[in-house]
Amino acid sequence: MPELEAVLANIESNLDAAYERLFALLRIRSISTDPAYAQECRACADWHVKDLREIGFEAEARETQGHPIVVGHDRSSTGRSVLFYGHYDVQPVDPLGLWDHDPFEPFIETRPDGSRAIRARGASDDKGQVMTFIEACRAWKAVTGKLPVATTILLEGEEESGGASLPGFLETHADELRADIGLICDTNMWDAKTPAIQTMLRGLCGEEITIHAADRDLHSGFYGSAAANPNRILARILSDLHDADGRVTIPGFYDGVPELPDALRAQWDTLNFDAAAFLGAVGLSVPAGERGRSVLEMVWSRPTCEINGMGGGYQGAGFKTVIPSVASAKVSFRLVFDQDPHAIRKAFREFARKRVPSDCKVEFAEHGAGRAIRFPIEADAFAKTRDALSAEWGRPAVFIGGGGSIPVTAELKQKLGMDVVLAGFALDDDRIHSPNEKYELESFRRGVRSWARVLQELGQH
Repeated sequence: MPELEAVLANIESNLDAAYERLFALLRIRSISTDPAYAQECRACADWHVKDLREIGFEAEARETQGHPIVVGHDRSSTGRSVLFYGHYDVQPVDPLGLWDHDPFEPFIETRPDGSRAIRARGASDDKGQVMTFIEACRAWKAVTGKLPVATTILLEGEEESGGASLPGFLETHADELRADIGLICDTNMWDAKTPAIQTMLRGLCGEEITIHAADRDLHSGFYGSAAANPNRILARILSDLHDADGRVTIPGFYDGVPELPDALRAQWDTLNFDAAAFLGAVGLSVPAGERGRSVLEMVWSRPTCEINGMGGGYQGAGFKTVIPSVASAKVSFRLVFDQDPHAIRKAFREFARKRVPSDCKVEFAEHGAGRAIRFPIEADAFAKTRDALSAEWGRPAVFIGGGGSIPVTAELKQKLGMDVVLAGFALDDDRIHSPNEKYELESFRRGVRSWARVLQELGQH
């Protein structure tokens, strides 16, 4: 494959220029959730438009009710088409005092063992990851004048602040954006030397429950035992959500949850996952989920019910003997396979109402809902991506699950009808969303090379 070898050589000879482009991008303070940075977000979108045009893409920043969405097309190739998705916005940097340096002044850190990493907000999530794909495109265009596949690039500016504009944008521009396969690199490697493709992501259903009892806070000496205590009511509801074996007790909760397919279970068994080290890293040792399930099953392929926050009554310094009038909690459900988030929400509310006394009131507020998503590992694009990653990293790429949710993946599947290959090069210790975020130089360099190989493989369809 002489063309591919020439492209890889081009990548190696232009790494310094690629780092400079990434550093220029990282200096833009594109914090999407804070209105004070709206102009920075627009500047970041404009930076990408200019950069894509220099490569040869037809690119523009499209207006939305929020931050612009960048769309770029390269039609230099016919045959298979791909849609690459990324986001140019970043998380806030607070607390600033915990950073060891200016979060928007990137630099390369060299560690005692000789390894190097880029330190800056957005270095890993998602600017560094996005630029691995764009630099691969740049190299292909420089060497051959075209890309191996027809390529559309879609860069969102609101991923870190809810992504409100994207669903409508996908619907409005579906015919323009639809492709044979979607590509996303906002994910992790299995470890620092083993590339991975995520084929499963859990869905999410969020609920806030509020219990109202008396019309005011009460003196516990005057009303104790006689008056309903919303803290007690709420505590009973929350404690009843799980049985002694860690299973969720809401009726119908496990509808649509089959056992893990044998082929995927066998593949996960080869990962040599160290459950003790996984929990030990956060100061724990005993798995708290369903009895009889492995930790990987718990975090990748089993549904969860978690209490994310709760409050009621006096919580200040000292002590106050009060029976509160109100208590509340935030509860989230991570969903798998074919679980229906709306059915889960309805079942949870019925479950709670049955445990509220007749003279008290319960209110609910919903905080989003999305189905889980999974892709067929036997599909051609997944096999080709696996082969390309394996060739670059010198060891077999693995198919893994994901405990979190990437809403855009489901949107691309539902609105554009595309399977999505999730192949990123971040590491678990990249400190995304936290102070001192970093991205390994090796992740960036080999990420660019990996995408160059993936594009070549996909182009052979």
